Amino acid sequence: MRTALLQSSGRPGSTAENLKVLDEAASRAAAAGAGLLVTSELFLTGYAIGDDIGVLAETADGDSADAVAEIAGRHGLAIAYGYPERAGESVFNSVQLISADGTRLAGYRKTHLFGCFEREHFTPGEQPVVQARLDGVTVGLMICYDVEFPENVRAHALAGTDLLLVPTAQMHPFQFVAESVVPVRAFENQLYVAYVNRVGREGEFEFVGLSTLAGPDGTARARAGRVEELVLGDVDPAFLAASREANPYLKDRRPGLYGSLG
Repeated sequence: MRTALLQSSGRPGSTAENLKVLDEAASRAAAAGAGLLVTSELFLTGYAIGDDIGVLAETADGDSADAVAEIAGRHGLAIAYGYPERAGESVFNSVQLISADGTRLAGYRKTHLFGCFEREHFTPGEQPVVQARLDGVTVGLMICYDVEFPENVRAHALAGTDLLLVPTAQMHPFQFVAESVVPVRAFENQLYVAYVNRVGREGEFEFVGLSTLAGPDGTARARAGRVEELVLGDVDPAFLAASREANPYLKDRRPGLYGSLG
């Protein structure tokens, strides 16, 4: 499955403009043969927009979800997008996966909030593993800081995730996560990881780009630079199956020894 990574911060503060950016990217991704397009964290609104996070937050089935479903259906590819999700009095940092026919397949709420900014504006999610089937591939959802906790990714591996989608707002000076941690997570858990970052400066934050599609062999199958761009890479189920057969990590685990880990 060809996967497109949209490394962009869009137009912070304007959902309407970000939907236009998404539409244009979906057109280019579909023309390149992609079956899936993944955006950065909080793509629909912007990240560093302060209290406007709460103002722009929408329900999972709100107007923006309908707009993304229309874009997905018109271009014939699935879309995973980051957005602030309103649920009653709470706002979650969320990602939603919509299929190529416009069906909402899965939604995930970030479980590990990073820093004072996120803890001030969001409620943490409580469901660590969220999955959906897409073109014969088991797709898992996660957001940014979540992937830095090895337990999170291991839980996905044990649940059978083939491709882990990670919309991200990775900032300076933590670029080593994109460069080193993400490929290692893919290798040690025998899955693909699509890590899709914002880029450029927003308020106090400088996002570093370096979006990557990492394979189960620990290599970057696609890697963006430090500018806005659309990069593509292939998720190969046959290669994944062969890699899992050859790599002993999951088979050689001894869970009985890990009971003291809380």
